[in-house]
Amino acid sequence: MSQTGQENHTGTAGEDYTRRLQRLGGARWKQLLDVQAPYRWNLRRLQLGRTLDVGSGLGRNLINLGSDSVGVDHNPTSVAHCRELGLEAYTTEEFLASEYARPDAFDSMLAAHLLEHMPAEQAREVISMYLPFLRSGGRAVFITPQERGYRSDATHVRFVGFAEAAETCRELGLTVERQYSFPFPRAFGKIFTYNEFITVARLP
Repeated sequence: MSQTGQENHTGTAGEDYTRRLQRLGGARWKQLLDVQAPYRWNLRRLQLGRTLDVGSGLGRNLINLGSDSVGVDHNPTSVAHCRELGLEAYTTEEFLASEYARPDAFDSMLAAHLLEHMPAEQAREVISMYLPFLRSGGRAVFITPQERGYRSDATHVRFVGFAEAAETCRELGLTVERQYSFPFPRAFGKIFTYNEFITVARLP
């Protein structure tokens, strides 16, 4: 791993990063407008079943997944926050030692806003560590920010668009089924912070 990658990856592991996410997510205007509504709808329409949410952060997605879904994150403060919400969440070490770390335990894996925080090689290593816990034919969903969103966080280390996400899938032996821009068309990615690349892939 490059020194830059190490610095940025470590930058997401501390309490300060959790507090930053809490400040951003707790902005009053976001609460009043319920800005998460379209993203909740997008997750639900994918019908992911029992999902392993890798890089679950504050549980923003985990809370909208099935009740039997599980989150894992390397930031213990973020994991504690998820548990306070009543969510099933673990640090990496805790998860690997848990009853959930077994073959075919999950229907799908979600990695939302994870790949852009790591160099490509490290991202493949992290994802490959969790793929054995998915059932055969299960799905893996990758969500990454577009240009404006990418520039909004200093801990991002590489831009992961459709091509980069598809390459990661290919190297992991996954088949890409669909890629799309959400919630707005791709052209909005340079001006709207929360426009995302969505890549849906399937395991053999």
